Amino acid sequence: MTPEARGASDETHRGGAERGTAGGRHSASDEKHRDGAQRQAGSPTSTTEPAAETPDRTIGGLAAAQYGLVTRAQLDNVGLGRGAIALRVRHGRLHRVHRGVYLVGHASSLSLARELAAVLAYGPTAVLSHRSAAWLWSLLPVRPEVVEVIVAGRERRPRVGVRPHLTRVLDARERTTKHGVPVTTPARTLLDLAAAASRRDLERAFEEALLRRLVEARALRCLIARRAPRQGTRRLRELLDQLAEPALTRSEAERRLLELVRAGGLPAPRTNARLHGLEVDMHWPRHRLVLEVDGFAYHSSPGAFERDRRRDAELAAAGVTVVRVTWRQIVTEPKALLARLAQALARREA
Repeated sequence: MTPEARGASDETHRGGAERGTAGGRHSASDEKHRDGAQRQAGSPTSTTEPAAETPDRTIGGLAAAQYGLVTRAQLDNVGLGRGAIALRVRHGRLHRVHRGVYLVGHASSLSLARELAAVLAYGPTAVLSHRSAAWLWSLLPVRPEVVEVIVAGRERRPRVGVRPHLTRVLDARERTTKHGVPVTTPARTLLDLAAAASRRDLERAFEEALLRRLVEARALRCLIARRAPRQGTRRLRELLDQLAEPALTRSEAERRLLELVRAGGLPAPRTNARLHGLEVDMHWPRHRLVLEVDGFAYHSSPGAFERDRRRDAELAAAGVTVVRVTWRQIVTEPKALLARLAQALARREA
């Protein structure tokens, strides 16, 4: 090969090598871009970094477990100072319920947020109590407008819509949690009602607690012995003493009711009648009215309360009104019971 040919060949080889090197760099770059595109497109070979935990994410988790509520202490714990809290309030991300208690993300409260907010506002020693606790336990039917709480310790600043009851200490045996809300036990709730509620409300709550198997007479007597001579213990003891009296049997209740109906000049009912597949204590067919007797002698077996309510719902769906009375009303309030029954019959006749 001539020197000129060898020079041309060397030049060609160097150029090819240079082009190959340049081409190699270009191919590596292309591969890198393709890999990036695949990761962006969600390629199966891509990996996703876990999202960093932010204060707002943590706050949302806390609120989800507390009916949408968080406390100032919880906000402090996730690193939100006074300025950060104020900013979120201005932007509608936090809504003040009580001093130091906020709803997260919305101004309308969830089912039990009002009750839990009142408890949180008074700190870890507070529990729902009195009528509010009775409503939570389904011992009284009406949800109180003012939330009542028991607070152990020194006097606290009042809150709008909350009635605090102060106590030096609340026994751990007298507090529990229901639906995530700290609350007095059913027994302690009855004791608090005995000190503040009307006789009618106390008796209703007392009977509901027994029928629902939320309390036992022995436990109530232990509580009274522990708390005597605290206000309310005498009234609660009287109710317990009445339980020791023999309750009316079904036949005795029927006899007394029939005597009462005759004495009041009311229409005679059918007794132990079958109606829509159910046996009822007393039935006035023309008035589409049923009277059922609730007595501890035969209406306090497990599940009886729920069964009775299902029976009432079935009869109501068939257009029948159900009046329920207790053996205590038959024995101690016959005139009031007669007036109630007469009014019910008159309404159904109109």
